[in-house]
Amino acid sequence: MESSAGVAERVERPDVRAGAQPAPAARHHPRPRARSEVLAHVRDYVALTKPRIISLLLWTTVATMFVARPSGLALSTVLWTCVGGYLAAGGAGAINHYIDRDIDARVGRTRGRPIVSGRIEPVQALVFGIVLGVVAAVQLWLTVNGLAAALSVVGLLGYVLLYSAWLKRRTPQNIVIGGVAGAIPPLVGWAAAAGSLSIDALFPFMIIFLWTPPHFWALALLISDDYEKTGVPMMPVVRGAEYTRNRILLYSVLLVAFTLVPVATGFFGGVYLAAAAILGAAFVGGAAHLLRSPSRRTALQLHLGSLAYLFLLFGAMAADRVLAA
Repeated sequence: MESSAGVAERVERPDVRAGAQPAPAARHHPRPRARSEVLAHVRDYVALTKPRIISLLLWTTVATMFVARPSGLALSTVLWTCVGGYLAAGGAGAINHYIDRDIDARVGRTRGRPIVSGRIEPVQALVFGIVLGVVAAVQLWLTVNGLAAALSVVGLLGYVLLYSAWLKRRTPQNIVIGGVAGAIPPLVGWAAAAGSLSIDALFPFMIIFLWTPPHFWALALLISDDYEKTGVPMMPVVRGAEYTRNRILLYSVLLVAFTLVPVATGFFGGVYLAAAAILGAAFVGGAAHLLRSPSRRTALQLHLGSLAYLFLLFGAMAADRVLAA
């Protein structure tokens, strides 16, 4: 016999008759899963642009804009320069992923990258990087000026061709010579703010150029096993850890000495001088500590400290010029 519960159900649902098959359950809509897959794909493409690296590059760009034009900048100029800077650096990062995909596949910490893991096809990453670079140049040309656009192209080509495709796999001086590409963003900022380049634009350019070797070699000491495994001739692999630590100290001293040059020329004043002296002493002290007490911890401290050093020094540059304007 049919239970009272069954009768009640048929009364409430007239489409269900005794003995009839119940209607199939509604299918789950695939949209949430599809949306999550799209978001994951977007995150992979963003990862190709190396956003953590770009953040410091954009800071040096914007700070240099205020150094070049301390009397004031249009917000639109700053924003458009940042957009173009991100696109250019992001394009370079994506092309670098394409070039280094064989190296990344042999290193545990990089096997999860989008190309190596198969989430993005190599040619797609290459096209993505090229498109970003072209869009960056066109956008900077239209919204800022032609010189800033041209310098963004120089920076991109310098990174992907000079450093990634040529120097990185051929010489332990790769990061020294390739540091030219990493020092281009301040020139882009200067050109965006002033419309031209002057001799004073070399100050932020040279500071990043001299900062790059000790910053990067400290990291190379931490991951020298990876470089040795992949055959990349980074300084610790070719010349050894002790030689690298000596070169880190040498370049740190050269860097700090150079940071005082724009004070001697009168371009920067007391605010910058105080920051350069304090930060410089800390930087050289960290390099000397790494030489005396070599360890992964001291190498990591210097590497992270170098990031803070550059961030604060460029902030002091901008503050000094703005306050003196």
